[in-house]
Amino acid sequence: MIPDPDPNTIARPYRGLSVQEVDVPLTEVDLVSFLLGREVYRRTDYLVLRNGEQAALVTVRKASDEPLFSPVVEARVLAGPDELAFIGSPETDVGNATALARVALRHARPGVRAYVVQGRYEHVNFIWEPAPVRIRVTEVVPPEPPKLFAMAEQVVAFDEDLPPIELVADVVDIRALAAAHPAETYLLPCRGSGVDLGGEVAFLDTRPAERRDWLMVGCERSLQFHRHFYGDEPPRVDICPRRTRPLDDGLTLAKCCLLERGVEFEGSAAVVPWGSNLDEIRRALRWLTGVDTHDEAAVG
Repeated sequence: MIPDPDPNTIARPYRGLSVQEVDVPLTEVDLVSFLLGREVYRRTDYLVLRNGEQAALVTVRKASDEPLFSPVVEARVLAGPDELAFIGSPETDVGNATALARVALRHARPGVRAYVVQGRYEHVNFIWEPAPVRIRVTEVVPPEPPKLFAMAEQVVAFDEDLPPIELVADVVDIRALAAAHPAETYLLPCRGSGVDLGGEVAFLDTRPAERRDWLMVGCERSLQFHRHFYGDEPPRVDICPRRTRPLDDGLTLAKCCLLERGVEFEGSAAVVPWGSNLDEIRRALRWLTGVDTHDEAAVG
């Protein structure tokens, strides 16, 4: 017997789902009888069968995947009309599992297991029992929105191999750190982190001509730069997400200025460089969600 899909299952690619109008009752007996022996396209694994305002989700096994069309040899109704919600969402990319899950959860109701979404370009897909993977994104602010979080959202939007993902921002706030460590003068790593901290602010990337009696709010790399510029180490408040946040508290995406390129894996965390690119973040997310193995994520 064909088993239930795993949670978060979608048709990959969405052409694996066929939508058809039928004039038979949407019951297990009637639909299985209707489909057995009927030819379907070789890429069709799921069908949404509609009768009036009602719909059912069915999965099929074909005699062969080789010819263009092949007869159905086994069929199972996964969700009847009471377990299926059909949603119109013209802005949704139905090839993207996260987009499908977001729409489905906005329309969630008790008893529904399958959410069928008609989205952008009239394309249709479904998601089964949506349960997004929660990933904590640890990043420094300002600037806002956090750059790593925004880039992770970009990756989630274009990588159609990923399962549904819920990105949760976990910020290291320079303003809060400065407030907890009052000083007359602060030294921040760069002008991109410029913010009113209640005291005079200097920026290390401008290499101030005069060494001041400042409190550095920065990372280990900033400390190395300071040592090179001025020959000493000032008092410092560390902002490194890798050092200031636990990396074993669920799936975590973090960054570290000491990492030049690539992705490092530590427990349930993936760490990318401070100036990471989309490909590195993509590798990290694919490893965190189990799409790729450690080796594939490291060299893919």
